[in-house]
Amino acid sequence: MNFFIYFYINFLLIYKVDLSHIKIDPHQTIVFGPGLTPNSVYPVQYFFIQAVDKNGMNITSKLDNNIFIVHIDGSGTENRCRIWTQTLNRHDGSFIVRYKLYEPCSNLKIQISYNNKPVANSPYISENKQIYQEECFCPKNNIKEWLKDMDCPSTYKQIDLDLAIFKQINMSNILDEVKVRFNHPKSESVCHYAIFENNVYRECFGEYVGFKMFIDAILLSILRKTKMPNVEFFVNLGDWPLEKRAISDNPLPIFSWCKSDNVRDIVMPTYDITESTLESMGRVTLDMLSVQQNSGVPWKNKTEKAIWRGRDSRLERLQLITLSRQNSHLLDAAITDFFFFRDKISEYGPRVNHMSFFDFFKYKYQVNVDGTVAAYRFPYLLGGGSAVFKQDSQYYEHFYNDLQPMVHYIPFKRDLNDLIKTLQWALENDDEVRKIAENGKKFVQENLMPKDIYCYYAILLKKFSSLLQESPVINEKMELVSQPESSKSACDCPKIKKTEKDEL
Repeated sequence: MNFFIYFYINFLLIYKVDLSHIKIDPHQTIVFGPGLTPNSVYPVQYFFIQAVDKNGMNITSKLDNNIFIVHIDGSGTENRCRIWTQTLNRHDGSFIVRYKLYEPCSNLKIQISYNNKPVANSPYISENKQIYQEECFCPKNNIKEWLKDMDCPSTYKQIDLDLAIFKQINMSNILDEVKVRFNHPKSESVCHYAIFENNVYRECFGEYVGFKMFIDAILLSILRKTKMPNVEFFVNLGDWPLEKRAISDNPLPIFSWCKSDNVRDIVMPTYDITESTLESMGRVTLDMLSVQQNSGVPWKNKTEKAIWRGRDSRLERLQLITLSRQNSHLLDAAITDFFFFRDKISEYGPRVNHMSFFDFFKYKYQVNVDGTVAAYRFPYLLGGGSAVFKQDSQYYEHFYNDLQPMVHYIPFKRDLNDLIKTLQWALENDDEVRKIAENGKKFVQENLMPKDIYCYYAILLKKFSSLLQESPVINEKMELVSQPESSKSACDCPKIKKTEKDEL
């Protein structure tokens, strides 16, 4: 064998050089997303890179982590901006680039290169424009302009459905009723919130009110970005939705994390997806961006089996254990914590150690079964690139209305009677199941990114404010929820022009 050929082959074997990158066309490669030329402030800015080959086709195979070189810089307080950048490999020919600002930054410049050649329209430059970090208190005076900058939709189907039953609302007339009906220690916990002159006030009822921190955080974050209309509302801090009155019986407007078919609550994004939006690249490791990187086992290499882990918060979860033992070739299910059915440990135990959420995606099939209410892991499962098998349920989150069975997920009956049959069908229809998994992942990218969570909250509050008959009255029992100290730092915000009446 020619010495040079021998040396070349051994070099590839030893260093595992990936030659797939030679197909990439940097000019046709697609770069898109809100973080390219930021018009709005997020806790983390982000954009996407989709590799495209010489024939104009999207590359869908796994690429090396460092195939694209991304450099983000700009002018900060000490010459260069302090920016933390991460490139997340989705292992399907695409990447998410996210970055976090630690100071205001002007003339932001994003350079993306491949083999020392610029990718797409790189560099992306925000000339003569100040980009602020999340902590800056720089609200825009016009919420319409802010919603437009974020490319928010005009409305959401779920918001319109939830608010349709409330024509006009007099909050002062129903405040006492809310206190009587939903102020039960060790049971319900409700907070009365008011946004007045772009400050947040609240009064909480009930014993377990710790989850107010998630509402506090998202409201304060929104108010650092735009001036919201004056509005007041009630938030249910528990898992179960509360308002069971019929429409004819004048139900009370209560915001809740999830909803069911027989209640009148107004659904909003769960505390879980809210926190992951606010704390991306922070104290949380699981968010709607990171889950897309850590789910990177190619479809053909995933284990052809369904996986489930969780606590014993519903009888059907115990039934999963029985099905798993009877059909171990199709389903791997186990309980990680016994709380509700401790007397059943000998039958359905022993408990197993918690499994890394990212390890779930080594399996082709994910089983999603309700917990106390809807299982809040559902959006992360959809984003992970495996096919989600979802139990029929009366409970739903804010985005379920936009999902389609057999398009974004695979349904099975509430009593689990057809789950094994459905999993067997999946084994025999791999191409169709893979497409459903891809659709679920695409849905997350288009509907559950940080931008979408902000849009939903802002539009919900804006539309709800239009139903109120009177401006909020801040009573002496309501506590001011202050912006964090870091927001008071000098951010050199543009001054807001006063108008006779803010355009809301």
